[in-house]
Amino acid sequence: MLLLEGLSKSYGETRVFHDVTLELGTGEFVALLGESGVGKSTLLNCIAGLDGADAGRITVGGTDLATLDEAGRARLRRARLGFVFQAFHVLPHLTVAENVALPLLLLNRPDERRVAALLDAVGLGALGARYPAQLSGGQLQRVAIARAVVHAPGLILADEPTGNLDPETAERVLGVLLAQVREAGAACLLVTHSEAAAARADRVLRLSAHGIVAR
Repeated sequence: MLLLEGLSKSYGETRVFHDVTLELGTGEFVALLGESGVGKSTLLNCIAGLDGADAGRITVGGTDLATLDEAGRARLRRARLGFVFQAFHVLPHLTVAENVALPLLLLNRPDERRVAALLDAVGLGALGARYPAQLSGGQLQRVAIARAVVHAPGLILADEPTGNLDPETAERVLGVLLAQVREAGAACLLVTHSEAAAARADRVLRLSAHGIVAR
């Protein structure tokens, strides 16, 4: 589902990471650790085609991102990716339910029952009619997680998805991500500082400036 080959990224003279190679198969849940500032979020953005790498190749579901223009990358994200952003990126003018439903609407696959089931799964079943301004940071995080998996993407990229959650709620939303991996055959790359979250993964990797290694 995901293949990274010799990926490198720098900002000016500052190297972020170099020679990152990774293969992630369907049904696999992988945690990625690393020191702050080592480029974990940047790596996810490169995989999603939101940022460009300086060298190397990214293949998602058999498609080489280098063969796609900006519109093609947007279509790939819409159909195949689920991204849990660290900064949430929910739309303030949409309700909770509308935010979660957005990926389905963009794919012309509206499914109110799927949206309701996911809101229940992340503990927000009673808050679908609220707006983001009425929610806490932890609740917004759960909206972002439900939105990322509502369209059953083949690849989930999760950037610190439990960072704003208490342990009980974190365990609950990890269960939602794992269900998508185990039951729907998705692959998930989870960036985290949480040892508890990493413990749920099939593999735990560490990113440094010189690549990825097994922990």
